[in-house]
Amino acid sequence: MQLVIVESPAKAKTIEKYLGRDFKVLASYGHVRDLPPKDGSVDPDDGFAMQWQLYPDKTKRMKEIQDAAKGADRLILATDPDREGEAISWHVQELLRSKKALPAAVDRVTFNAITKDAVLTAMANPRALDDDLIDAYRARRALDYLVGFTLSPVLWRKLPGAKSAGRVQSVSLRLIVEREREIEAFVALQYWSITGLFEMAGTPFKARLARWRGDKIERLTITSEADARAAEADVKAGHFTVETVETKPLTRNPPPPFTTSTLQQEAARKLGFSASHTMRIAQGLYEDGAITYMRTDGVQMDGSAISAARKAIATRYDGGYVPDQPRQYQTKAKNAQEAHEAIRPTDFSKDKAGSGDHGRLYELIWKRAMASQMASARLERTSIDLSDGTGKTMLRATGQVIKFPGFLALYDESRDDAGDDDDARLLPAMAKGDAPAKTGVEVESHETQPPPRYSEASLVKKMEELGIGRPSTYASILQVLKDRAYVTVEKNRFMPEESGRLLTAFLERYFTRYVEYDYTAGLEEELDDVSGGRAQWQAVLDAFWRDFKPRTGEVMELKPSEITAALDEFLGPYLFPDKGDGSDPRLCPNCGTGKLALRGGKFGPFIACSNYPDCKFTRKFAQPGGSDGGDTGPETMGNDPDSGLEVTKRSGRFGPYIQLGDGKEAKRSSIPKDISGEDFDLDYALRLLSLPREVGTHPESGKVIMAGLGRYGPYLLHDGKYAKLTGTTEIFDIGMNAAVVRIAEAANGGGRGRTKAEPLNTFGPHPTSGGEMKLMEGRFGPYVTDGTTNATLPKSMEPAALTLEEAIALIDARAAKGPAKGKKKAAPKKAAAKKAPAKKAPAKKKAPAKKAAAEE
Repeated sequence: MQLVIVESPAKAKTIEKYLGRDFKVLASYGHVRDLPPKDGSVDPDDGFAMQWQLYPDKTKRMKEIQDAAKGADRLILATDPDREGEAISWHVQELLRSKKALPAAVDRVTFNAITKDAVLTAMANPRALDDDLIDAYRARRALDYLVGFTLSPVLWRKLPGAKSAGRVQSVSLRLIVEREREIEAFVALQYWSITGLFEMAGTPFKARLARWRGDKIERLTITSEADARAAEADVKAGHFTVETVETKPLTRNPPPPFTTSTLQQEAARKLGFSASHTMRIAQGLYEDGAITYMRTDGVQMDGSAISAARKAIATRYDGGYVPDQPRQYQTKAKNAQEAHEAIRPTDFSKDKAGSGDHGRLYELIWKRAMASQMASARLERTSIDLSDGTGKTMLRATGQVIKFPGFLALYDESRDDAGDDDDARLLPAMAKGDAPAKTGVEVESHETQPPPRYSEASLVKKMEELGIGRPSTYASILQVLKDRAYVTVEKNRFMPEESGRLLTAFLERYFTRYVEYDYTAGLEEELDDVSGGRAQWQAVLDAFWRDFKPRTGEVMELKPSEITAALDEFLGPYLFPDKGDGSDPRLCPNCGTGKLALRGGKFGPFIACSNYPDCKFTRKFAQPGGSDGGDTGPETMGNDPDSGLEVTKRSGRFGPYIQLGDGKEAKRSSIPKDISGEDFDLDYALRLLSLPREVGTHPESGKVIMAGLGRYGPYLLHDGKYAKLTGTTEIFDIGMNAAVVRIAEAANGGGRGRTKAEPLNTFGPHPTSGGEMKLMEGRFGPYVTDGTTNATLPKSMEPAALTLEEAIALIDARAAKGPAKGKKKAAPKKAAAKKAPAKKAPAKKKAPAKKAAAEE
């Protein structure tokens, strides 16, 4: 028996169909072990030796692989054809070796697509594990561990509120923060544009002012309304004739097929997908055998794929759309070993695969790959100059015409932040001396715009341009920034949070070198040299560690107050910008004498007055200049008539709250968001402080029902069980009858999991079996059934988009395969196991059953 190891069960299931009975295919379900999250997992003093630990949830999986390996003659490691895939294979091999379960023959095979031809060809051409790729994996993993586990403790002790920092993550965050600084520092300039409206042979067109009073007009030339109106008057008074007509032929070549990076960018622009969503969908398409491997820097396609694409183009269009020679693209990847074939369909005759988001992404990949082998587009660009006869005022009209669409008939690449393109306008036919009719003049005021915030597409593009990280890691890097709350995403654009800005400032101030773009890119190149066999991985780590470790030690010796003072100075222009009126931007707006400065608190930084405690003004470390307002300290609302204690309104880490009295034992209550400021007075504050409220005694249980305000909002509590209320006012208004009903409804809702599952969709009777076809949600994902046969939906098929025809096809395909393997053999084995103990020891018959149940 030959044992084949892949990462995912979907991949295992597909490959097993292509191989004979002599092969057993098992999935590792991704990585099986990693460095333990504790000190000492990487030892720089011992050649960067690493201690690996099996993931707890992979114990059962590895036991299954280990048991199968003991009975195998050959182990075939068939994980993905990249550095991470090589690492998974290496980990599996090392674990089996440590358990003395490694077969005598061990081979590594890789394939770029999960098709029968690709898999069988790979099986016929095995190789050994690539030591260079494994060393590159170990170097990257050790480097990221050393940065994280050395720098993060510094942050926790010296920068309250900071969660973590990463080698590439922090540099990516710096890009977002620096763009925000550019936006804040941007000063808008006003300018004016003058456009003549004309008509020729019934076709209207526009011409912009290009020369006025003999001077060339650029975009920012006219900056006052007076000049704009004077230019408008001259255009209105002028009689314009065509002075020159210039026509130039243009050729546009198609873009290459997708790489990981360009796929993420284009999916973000055209489909609105995040990088992580794009990679999840692409993974499903790959595992279903629809596309080639989706983590690649390469733009080249296999020769057979190029032939298939050209054939599909000729079938879909006429011969003019197929270039005379196949197009060849050269990869820009710095490491040839990791530059696999571009992302493309495995079958160019299929223009659709999957449904929903899977179908949309597949169509994008198919179009891009097809277009890459199509003929160039031929265009004609026309520029027409209209002069008033004096030569002092001239208008220019530009446009273009597509003479032959070529690849544009199928696909046109999107651009980031593309504006209006005058060249795309169509112009009427004109010749020198023609005098088109002038129909009007447009005068428009404009303001220059700041650079746009990064979208996922533009940030990925920028990271790739700078050489920061690698395309296969971009999705996870961006996700970490979101998960750590260092950034938020608004209208598909990244905005840095205050924690992200502070962390970036801290790293720029104390770890300048390690957040520099050139240094990070240079380190990436060194790691690429390791995977290419041009550098030794421990030497790369040693060079980094020699400088990094002492620097962290120096910063750790600093007092938090010293770091806060340094950051106050570093961030001064941002926190306290010049007001433009000559006043001191640090002057406290509350007391008028104190100076504002950055302070460190238990829950992060804030701005406070130097006259504290006499002046208790504070504001968040947030918008520049504190545009979000400030907190002048506790606000007295009055006194509790019963206790005589003072009731104050305060601001805390989680928002506004009220407090009765002082000290640790003082009673507090948050102020719910559904209470308006106008309605919130001393009476309401005392009502909140009095919670929880006793509603009454339940008529059936005899136990008390309480109403209160908790972490997740207003609630009812009865016999240890909760029921939600719709709003804060209901806490005080709800009566016994309504409370009993709410509690009963909550109890019924809690038992839904035990009822029979409802179908997600129904399709009517199956044409052959007659059974009602239903789409159900199962333990391992959605499936369709006719009551007899259950067919799991492929990952690339969206359940909501499943059609009747697809449901029938899935059930028929599953039924044609017969019952699942091992089902018929399993029942007799179980019966025999029960029968044997019954004869010899009836009293012990139940013991094995209990043990088996416990193990499950």
